[in-house]
Amino acid sequence: MSGAPDSTPAVSSEVIPVVDPAAAPAPLPATRREWSALLERLGVRPSKGLGQNFLYERGIVQRMVRQAEIGPDDLVVEVGPGLGILTDELLLRAGSVVAIELDRRLAAHLRAQFADRPHLRLVEGNALDVTIDPLVPPGTPYTVAANLPYAVASAVLRRFLELPPPLRPRRLALMMQKEVAERLVARPPAMTIIGVAAQFYAAPRIAFDVAPTVFIPPPTVQSAVVILDVHDTLPLPEGERARFFRVVNAGFRQKRKQVANSLAAELDLPKDAVAAWLTDAGIDPMRRAQTLTVEEWVAMTGRAAELGLAAPVPDKRVGRTGAGAEVVADGEASRR
Repeated sequence: MSGAPDSTPAVSSEVIPVVDPAAAPAPLPATRREWSALLERLGVRPSKGLGQNFLYERGIVQRMVRQAEIGPDDLVVEVGPGLGILTDELLLRAGSVVAIELDRRLAAHLRAQFADRPHLRLVEGNALDVTIDPLVPPGTPYTVAANLPYAVASAVLRRFLELPPPLRPRRLALMMQKEVAERLVARPPAMTIIGVAAQFYAAPRIAFDVAPTVFIPPPTVQSAVVILDVHDTLPLPEGERARFFRVVNAGFRQKRKQVANSLAAELDLPKDAVAAWLTDAGIDPMRRAQTLTVEEWVAMTGRAAELGLAAPVPDKRVGRTGAGAEVVADGEASRR
């Protein structure tokens, strides 16, 4: 697990050639003790504050790659390859791998570790800043794979789901905090705001749970691998995404209230107008946000323009479009 900031400056978005025909393959560590020794040699001390936990169990990444259905014709973008345990398995299964690593020390290790792998491209930089176009030709299907720190999981998810259609991945296979994974796959009557956001873009499922004991150091919480199959077509046109998430954010802002009251308060609309709006969309105004399906939020958005409800101005900050930033970030805990 890597990709979290540290005190070592990183080269921003720099593609580094990896292959060295004269290099011999460097064997990966086989035991927890050997992985710990490698971290020590590299001068990398997992940061508790940043939630850094390095996976060392080979069977976990093998299972993760199988669940992602990665094959020899596939392009995979790996975020935060760290010590390279997932990278190694991806290189065995995929046609090509682009690995984005923020930590300069770990990037140097990866170059040495995989110097004989011509189908690996290593990018030093922050996955939230890296321009995707040069790495993934527009229209090329690809999978995102990552063992993510809890602190950045939602930002990475948002970054790739909000890409324009020619650059949006077809699938994401992400290891994250189990609690967040459960919120991604939630259903009414216990729907979550992060669940609405994720399911607007994709069909998420929890593939399997991961115990704390397979990390160095062990985290204090359970993890899970989530597979998200991205929709070929979104439920709304691209231009309506911002309005959709404005409505969703407003509805969940006061989720203990009836959705009509929350929408009226947050959108500064008359209650009778909101009640009529919901009724026209086939929704009982007395329901609460967590009981609504994605399809019902879509239906509400389709009627929102009739109320003169404008879409918010897109957020120009890196990794955000103004569409789902606030939504997907909800409920995220810290880890790495």
